[in-house]
Amino acid sequence: MTPPRLRLTGVAKAFGPTRALRSVSLEVAPGEVHVLIGENGAGKSTLMKILSGAHAPDAGELALDGQPYAPTGPTDARARGVAMIYQELTLAPHLTAQENILLGSESARFGWLDAKTSRERARAALAQLGHDHLDLDRPAASFSIAEQQIIEIARVLLQPPRVLIMDEPTSSLTPVDVEKLFAVITRLRATGVSIIYISHFLEECRRIGDRYTVLKDGETAGTGHLAEATINHLVALMTGREVKDLYPRLAHTPGATVLDVKAVGLPRFTGPAGSSAGRASRPTSFQLRAGEILGIAGLIGAGRTDLARAIFGLDEATAGEVLVVGAPAARTTPRARWQSGVGFLSENRKEEGLMLVQPLADNLTFTKLGAFGRFGWISRRRQHAAATRWIGELEVKCRDAAQPVVELSGGNQQKIALARLLEHPARILLLDEPTRGIDVGSKAQIYRLIGDLAASGKAVLVISSYLPELLGLCDTLAVMHRGELSAVRPCAAWTEAEIMRTATGSA
Repeated sequence: MTPPRLRLTGVAKAFGPTRALRSVSLEVAPGEVHVLIGENGAGKSTLMKILSGAHAPDAGELALDGQPYAPTGPTDARARGVAMIYQELTLAPHLTAQENILLGSESARFGWLDAKTSRERARAALAQLGHDHLDLDRPAASFSIAEQQIIEIARVLLQPPRVLIMDEPTSSLTPVDVEKLFAVITRLRATGVSIIYISHFLEECRRIGDRYTVLKDGETAGTGHLAEATINHLVALMTGREVKDLYPRLAHTPGATVLDVKAVGLPRFTGPAGSSAGRASRPTSFQLRAGEILGIAGLIGAGRTDLARAIFGLDEATAGEVLVVGAPAARTTPRARWQSGVGFLSENRKEEGLMLVQPLADNLTFTKLGAFGRFGWISRRRQHAAATRWIGELEVKCRDAAQPVVELSGGNQQKIALARLLEHPARILLLDEPTRGIDVGSKAQIYRLIGDLAASGKAVLVISSYLPELLGLCDTLAVMHRGELSAVRPCAAWTEAEIMRTATGSA
């Protein structure tokens, strides 16, 4: 009988008093897409780090193609055919796209780098993902998060592994790019590559996966064939409860305009012909009202994040102006925006949204420290009380408010980044991919919080690549295509198909 490609039996791992994994078992067959599901903090990331050689298990057995598997590190794991694409990007930001794709796998002849072959290999890896147009000579840091994720995936595809672990690979991808990735997964599966697929998008999991394993509190809660499992069943295994209303509709009525974007030009889309902009786009104009949830859809690189950054003052617009109604005229800087009551949640929580080595309490209260002290002294008691309230409200899995953010799972980090905006007295919230990396149970919490904010009169702008989220959550919606924003219309006037036609310029 042919052994499974990968077998784990009773795997356990602890970090001091914290037991990340108690007893996890699973089997993955050759050419199978095995979906690993669980809430944030269930142990998925720890388990994958054990498989990829980053951690050694405290107990349990691992076997690869019937042979004992105990990698001494990520390099050893990769050499034995196990590769991982992490949810948090691992690119070298100062190196070019080509250098990142080829890092450690450069082509050489007679001891000299073969530049031509290297470039062809990098381009071919990107072509598999439908992104062979990316500029290989640009530094990785200059690409959007979604484009960096494409580069990360291309790096792994350069040397097809026996086992490929994908941790939230579509969290920053648009539906078009998800389809391209699924086509790659289908081709890899046909060649016998085993794929462990981690995702909080359960519809996605049921579509691409063969079998599933659910983790809960560091243990295997269930396993089976996805064709026989309903989403409600999977949610119940993950959370111990059903999420009956994923997109709660709380009563709220949009009121007066609070944010007026007037003919704003985005730097990346107003360059001369032949530049990276390609052609100048029409300036962007829209209004956001108190008590309104406005969604913005679009493809990777369409300019959604550029627009949010220009509104918040992180990037300077080439034309037009942004008015915060009811606030005194101020310079367009992030500090001035904060003081005007505008809050911004970056899609890049790792580098722009959090101070990873600092405690949760500091991250949650950093923008309003003055409220927790007098005469330059901070009351740690009051600060920790405020942080503890949000930790409970969002069900953040952590030891306490003093724990460094870097020790949390990606989804719990996202909750802390969002909680900082909720703690700050912002009346206008710019949320760029607010549920990236968050499990389905926590998404329902976030959606309810956003609904509560709108019901209390706050204005919310949501940028998301997940169309069901936008259509289920927002009141109004606009679509961005190459730096141009469509007319804002009620969500009821849009369909997913029409959004995609507009996003691709084929409407």
